[in-house]
Amino acid sequence: MTRIVVVYDVGAADLREIQTGLSRLGTVAYALPEPVDSRLAALVGQFGEVVALPDVDRLRPDAVLTFSERQLRRTAALTDRLGLPGHTPATAVLLTDKRAQRARLTAADVDRVRSAVVHGPQDWAEAVAAVGLPAVLKPVRGEGSSRTYLIDSAADVPLAGDGPFVLEEFLVGRDATPFGDYVSVESVVAHGQVSHLAVTGKFPLLPPFRERGHFWPAVLHDGEHERILDLTGRALRALGVRTGLAHTEIKLTPDGPRLIEVNGRLGGFVNELSIRAAGVDLVELAGRAALGEPAGVDPVRPDRVHFLHNHPSPPFGYRLREVRGVAEARRVPGITGYRRVVPPNATMDADVMTRPMDALAGEAAGHEHMGQVLTHARRCLTFVFEVGGELIEIPGDALP
Repeated sequence: MTRIVVVYDVGAADLREIQTGLSRLGTVAYALPEPVDSRLAALVGQFGEVVALPDVDRLRPDAVLTFSERQLRRTAALTDRLGLPGHTPATAVLLTDKRAQRARLTAADVDRVRSAVVHGPQDWAEAVAAVGLPAVLKPVRGEGSSRTYLIDSAADVPLAGDGPFVLEEFLVGRDATPFGDYVSVESVVAHGQVSHLAVTGKFPLLPPFRERGHFWPAVLHDGEHERILDLTGRALRALGVRTGLAHTEIKLTPDGPRLIEVNGRLGGFVNELSIRAAGVDLVELAGRAALGEPAGVDPVRPDRVHFLHNHPSPPFGYRLREVRGVAEARRVPGITGYRRVVPPNATMDADVMTRPMDALAGEAAGHEHMGQVLTHARRCLTFVFEVGGELIEIPGDALP
């Protein structure tokens, strides 16, 4: 029996998605990084055998993979030691270190974006002089836009938490109203062969860089689709990606597509969109690639617009007491599903990162119709927060 080991941690696929996609290929076991949390182990144990990460070897796995950004390097070390398909340790560093990734993409002449490393306040003036303003400040290692800020003034020095940080040129997008001025490319790589499943359209960001979901197909200008895929393919080759999924974020600028970053993993909520829109399970494809099987896919060309919209957490700290109007939102024509991501009465600290509270899924005849469906559904919802001991009600279409 084929045995697949998933290095499990917080990531872009939940346990049910992983088990559903990979159990078609064999027996699934889960490796947890040490120290192993007993409560997490009990939860994961409902889906398969659980071992500590150092004990993976005794399972004699046929494949090892992860859907967690923070476990890419550990997984690469495992596959390298066991002689299994996966990212090399060097590629895993390039995919998780924004400083190293920019340097490699510049050296390979894939895309030249001004950037500078900031270890602390002593580096600030020199970094601003090298990069210019406006600029984006982000941790060298991070996910979900955590601690990521738009810097408009040299007086802004939000170096909160552990460094180092990267200060990058802010890529100004072209007018994409009413949609976001960036897209992502969902790719599968097996035996070094790159297949692009789709270019994913985005809703406009909320400040500073909080994402609100995505849709297929994206709205692009003539020639943009080909240029986006060409840029993505060159980036993946430059970074040495030979096995697994890739989620590449691209800015649509007046001068053409530019690279925001390349992620060596599944994009958040992308598998749910892929299954709904095309019946393609990206978790299963990731498993096939990790087993050394061919995992090519044909580009998705849906005849309707499929979307998945998230209400991001507000940047202030809160306890989510209730979401009203869910039944009414589900009855809106075009809405095919709604689920909570933040559980009832969960407490969230103040943060600027992307933290979806829910997922509102649907389909529409066209992009304009998608906007109408979402407007109707969001007006049905009311989020009730407890902030500082007081209850605050905010309609879904008025969230900050």
